[in-house]
Amino acid sequence: MTISTRLDTYLTEHNISYQTVPHYHSNSSIGSAVAAQIPLNQIAKAVVLVDHEGRKMMAVLPANNKVSLSALNDELRGSYQLVKESDIYQMFSDCDHGAVPPIGDAYNMPVVCDQQLDSLDQVYIEAGDHQTLLRLDHDAFEQMMSKGKHIRFSREVIH
Repeated sequence: MTISTRLDTYLTEHNISYQTVPHYHSNSSIGSAVAAQIPLNQIAKAVVLVDHEGRKMMAVLPANNKVSLSALNDELRGSYQLVKESDIYQMFSDCDHGAVPPIGDAYNMPVVCDQQLDSLDQVYIEAGDHQTLLRLDHDAFEQMMSKGKHIRFSREVIH
């Protein structure tokens, strides 16, 4: 188990409690959910976006959903697009490729959180590797998302 250095520092500095949930190696948030036997809608995944001026933002949404860029751009009056995968590897150098923790504050990035996550009793997040999730209770997740804008910008994808 390897928790991202920046995520670990952030959680410690903000006194946020969590439980680790080890699982078999997976290459995606959906794979992590299956390996850990957790409902897909309880795993929060991160998608990194960039606007026309190069400003980055993290979108946090349920693992079984897909970002609707049109809904997000309409709501934020922006022009966000997905960041190239190779750029994400550099931004999250303390994480395994594709295991991005959905905590923008830990990476000095503004956050937009899909409202579908707001009502959950427990939320699971990637820890920065492909074998560990962190389980957060509602209050801990709410604390981590407190600076973010909470809107509806994703839709469920049938898996």
